[in-house]
Amino acid sequence: MISSNLVNNNGILYFNGISVLDLVKEYGTGMYVMDEERIREKCRAYQDALHKAFGNNAKAYYASKAASFKRIYEIVQEEGMGVDVVSLGEIYTAMKAGFDLKDAAFHSNNKTDEDIRYAMEHGIGCFVVDNKEELDAINDIASSMGKKQNVLLRLTPGIDPHTFAAVATGRVDSKFGSSIETGQAEEMALHALTLTNVNLKGFHCHVGSQVFDSDVYIDSAKIMLAFIALMKQKHGFVTEVLDLGGGFGVRYTEDDPYLDIAKEIERLSVCIKEECASHGIAVPFIAMEPGRSIVADAGITLYTVGTVKRITGYKNYVSIDGGMTDNPRFALYKSKYTVYLANKMDEENDFECSVVGRCCESGDIIQENVKLPSSVKRGDIVCVCTTGAYNYAMASNYNRIPRLPVVMVSHGKSYLAVRRESLDDIVRNDL
Repeated sequence: MISSNLVNNNGILYFNGISVLDLVKEYGTGMYVMDEERIREKCRAYQDALHKAFGNNAKAYYASKAASFKRIYEIVQEEGMGVDVVSLGEIYTAMKAGFDLKDAAFHSNNKTDEDIRYAMEHGIGCFVVDNKEELDAINDIASSMGKKQNVLLRLTPGIDPHTFAAVATGRVDSKFGSSIETGQAEEMALHALTLTNVNLKGFHCHVGSQVFDSDVYIDSAKIMLAFIALMKQKHGFVTEVLDLGGGFGVRYTEDDPYLDIAKEIERLSVCIKEECASHGIAVPFIAMEPGRSIVADAGITLYTVGTVKRITGYKNYVSIDGGMTDNPRFALYKSKYTVYLANKMDEENDFECSVVGRCCESGDIIQENVKLPSSVKRGDIVCVCTTGAYNYAMASNYNRIPRLPVVMVSHGKSYLAVRRESLDDIVRNDL
């Protein structure tokens, strides 16, 4: 099994102690299922590790773009985490969940004036600023509102995380942030210090997603701390906050490595303290922004098989009642997943196939080269693992297919966190 919350019980897959067939009977398919206890466990792993390493001088912020709905914001707030948000929709969802926006950081490389004003009106704690135009807009809007707004500047340390090009964000040529290597980061910082309605608290970086090599974060921290030391030595600016961005990679298949979060954060903290001592600077407040690693392996998606197509001498297809509308990641990134036939876990997986969706699109594929039992047929239940991140968040109504519900499980019970969209929802905004 790819995760400890999945158990094969006499041929039936159980998720956090609940038979997936019971879940299907109650809620239908397709369906996202998320383990609340696993989410809380991962929140605590980051919070506890950061506090052990840095005391009260650190905090984890949940990157809510990974999965944004009201219940998630309630859970992470209960666990003492902040959040990062990237749109008015995420801000509004967090507010509707009762999240205190003073513990929220607003990202995005292109915030509109409306975005900026709305966030300020509702007490956003900090803006993570990507470029000079945004910095000036924040200053002007803060001035018109009689405020002084806290900001971090997003910098690119020039790190190649050896991950998918589509999710690598720390390189010099990234669309995000200002490059340290080219001198633009220093220019941005000096410009921020001239603005009367902006309070520059420090710097942010994010090297990418699905990073398993913890040395990437260590190298990034070294570059960022050298820049922080430069800003103090040349310009007298003392950095209060260093935000190192996203969390560690998660296991989608058995080939992916396992990382001990506490151990890796401890390694990172040793590096940060040594670097600060060597540069003669105080250790800044340290922030991290795990998103995928909080929710990904807490989620599965359940589908019902519709058709099985066997093309003798070529390939086989198993079609499900979902697809790229609820999980576009294979279409976007060729992402790998672990797939089970949840009602036949005791049978040999001797049938190689592509698991595909029901959209009128040739690229509507969930996973290729999947091994399932050869008895797979209409009505069987397919489980795709590790779908808690960037599945519900990236879902669409392509082909006018309603979005799936999100069912949470905790302590042997289930409850609905997001209802299934209806056909009326599909036409709700049509005139």
